[in-house]
Amino acid sequence: MTKQNNNFIPVSEPLLSGNEVAYVTDCIKSGWVSSLGKYILEFERLFAQYCGVKHGIAVSNGTTALHLALATLGIGMGDEVIVPTLTFIATANAVHYTGAKPIFADSEEQTWNIDPVDVARCITPRTKAIIPVHIYGHPVNMGPILNLAAQHNLLVIEDAAEAHGACYQNKRVGSLGKMGVFSFYGNKIITTGEGGMITTDDDALAERARFLRDHAMSPNKRYWHTEIGFNYRMTNIQAAMGVAQMEKIEEYVERKRQIANLYNQALQGIAGVSLPPEAAWATSVYWMYSILVDAPYPLCRDELMKTLRAHNIDSRPFFYPVHTQPPYHTSDSLPVAERLSRLGINLPSAVTLTDVDIARIAAVIRQSV
Repeated sequence: MTKQNNNFIPVSEPLLSGNEVAYVTDCIKSGWVSSLGKYILEFERLFAQYCGVKHGIAVSNGTTALHLALATLGIGMGDEVIVPTLTFIATANAVHYTGAKPIFADSEEQTWNIDPVDVARCITPRTKAIIPVHIYGHPVNMGPILNLAAQHNLLVIEDAAEAHGACYQNKRVGSLGKMGVFSFYGNKIITTGEGGMITTDDDALAERARFLRDHAMSPNKRYWHTEIGFNYRMTNIQAAMGVAQMEKIEEYVERKRQIANLYNQALQGIAGVSLPPEAAWATSVYWMYSILVDAPYPLCRDELMKTLRAHNIDSRPFFYPVHTQPPYHTSDSLPVAERLSRLGINLPSAVTLTDVDIARIAAVIRQSV
């Protein structure tokens, strides 16, 4: 969402202040505007290098990245995949697309991410994979997840759509599981408008993902297809923007952390307002600066959002737990995720935020006490 006027503060907006126009213009002049061209290969190389893996496979969006990763790993009918219930619904939808069943795990209080203890409860003989989601930019506690996966011979696919540059024990997300997936939607830390990426260290998986991405066309016999694939390719125009964004990614991540620090200073000590976590083993990128609002704060979450809006400040509620939504509704009680969803609010978090903007937002929250 972009600024409607000079006084309005959106939740998020992209920053396109580098070489985006130059590279996109070069791409257009070259004529290579579809799914072939130098920028796709360069974007894949730069992003894989940034994550500390051997391969990046660029795709059309984050949801197709999830689906393609699952298909590449052979997840299908009759399988179960454990996902957090507190996530954007695309995580569960991608599992459903394969014919597998998403099984919902609760969140942990400390990080708001998937709870490894509840993951263990969810494992059955049909479980084939776990998708930990690095929610709102904070990495999952991956050690226990990876240990469970090793014990039960399960695959781990990181949903890092919201966490470009976040680290678990000094290792970047997207490099910890068998495969990682990212989104480059317009509100993400770097953007290609729409777009996504799969990351992996596995040569065979990278080759298969690229094969399936392009209609499963034979690399040796053009227009010959030995199985059903997908059209999940990224365009060279999108990748040109991505290359320009990669030149700024360190700067953007650092600004996200600066913004969080300023918010923390401005909001600390307000009774009933819980600030976002950052575990000792984690480096969060604070994709969204997120707080919980509960008693004794005098306003409920939704009332605070209305108050912010009255002051021309946008905000967003946390995701609804997927297990409470019509396509996946169950009678399960996953109380931590349900509470986080009820109390959570995402404040403006764009790298374009100024220190003055942050002070103004914090003042509205404090004035409501």
